[in-house]
Amino acid sequence: MYRKIAWRIMPLLLTAYVVAFLDRINIGYAQLQMKETLAFSDAVYALGAGIFFIGYLLFEVPSNVMLEKIGVRKTLLRIMVCWGVVAVAMMFVQTPTQFYVLRFLLGAFEAGFTPGALLYLTFWYHQPDVRE
Repeated sequence: MYRKIAWRIMPLLLTAYVVAFLDRINIGYAQLQMKETLAFSDAVYALGAGIFFIGYLLFEVPSNVMLEKIGVRKTLLRIMVCWGVVAVAMMFVQTPTQFYVLRFLLGAFEAGFTPGALLYLTFWYHQPDVRE
């Protein structure tokens, strides 16, 4: 039974986790292309990278509280949809302020993903009762 559960849940969570990881580090790769079209300095990209983690830090606890109140499925759905919308909106960035706001929102929306995924896994894989 655990094997069947793993084949249904793990590919989706693994894919989402890889996308989350790439999303955190993609600013370095995006900078290479965005420098040609936008006149942003290196300081703008560095600040944008840092602002992502400020949003992540500020919204991790509220996201986990929401996880507790509305459930894992709805929380993960909210995270994925909002995260996708902000990621798509990044292609319309024209000014540093827009870039900063979207990077902050990206961090804020992604904040509860890892704790939510781990909680979701605990619903399916229970720790054995070990008594001494």
